[in-house]
Amino acid sequence: MKQPAPSYILCTAPRSGSTLLCSLLAASGVAGAPESYFHGPLVSDWAAEVGLSLRPSDDSLPTLRTVFAAILREGTAGTGVFGLRLQRGSVDTAMAQLDRLFPGHATDAARLNAAFGAPRYVHLRRSDTLGQAISRVRAEQTGLWHRAADGSELERLAPPAAPVYDRARIAAALAEGERLTAEWDDWFAQQGIVPLRVSYEDLSADPQATLARVLGHIGQNAARARGVAPGTAQLADAVSDDWRARFLAG
Repeated sequence: MKQPAPSYILCTAPRSGSTLLCSLLAASGVAGAPESYFHGPLVSDWAAEVGLSLRPSDDSLPTLRTVFAAILREGTAGTGVFGLRLQRGSVDTAMAQLDRLFPGHATDAARLNAAFGAPRYVHLRRSDTLGQAISRVRAEQTGLWHRAADGSELERLAPPAAPVYDRARIAAALAEGERLTAEWDDWFAQQGIVPLRVSYEDLSADPQATLARVLGHIGQNAARARGVAPGTAQLADAVSDDWRARFLAG
């Protein structure tokens, strides 16, 4: 088993299965509570992720330090390991704020080392990029982003609405998903980082085996994956299949 890591960063993009993987990691009891703590460009956005309320204009350095300390506590969850889900679109604003906290570092990797103590990296991506695009468009249209394993709604961001096939929007989401994956690959190369690469397809097919791989990568006992049940359910259905067939038919 590898030397335990003090932290890890799950690098991903929308509709790649990160909510499922985050729930599995948290349920293992040895990998913190990974969430998108740096989602949003403002310090007040970060504060909201950990239950703090700030004015949008309140971005002083003392306030940032307070919010960052709360993020570390929340993401560690008493396990001794800090977990972070980092969406590709959040990297630039996250690095700008971390540079305020830990100035003088020339690279993102050095900045993240200073912040989190040499984290391990996991790159979660979806090989079926068309399925990823369809999933995103449906979530945007219907407002429903995730269901719990029992079928109940887990995350809804807008009132219910019926999905409507939109070839142009699917094409745009497909291009964006491919761009985000390429940007992650470029970032890893620029930063000299070799992540553990995990696919959505493997995660969906065998959640426990994928969880065991990630736990081993961060230096935790892979056996902790045994018995950990998925906390989310797949949303793809006959509508998704119909949209795929129509898109491929042109």
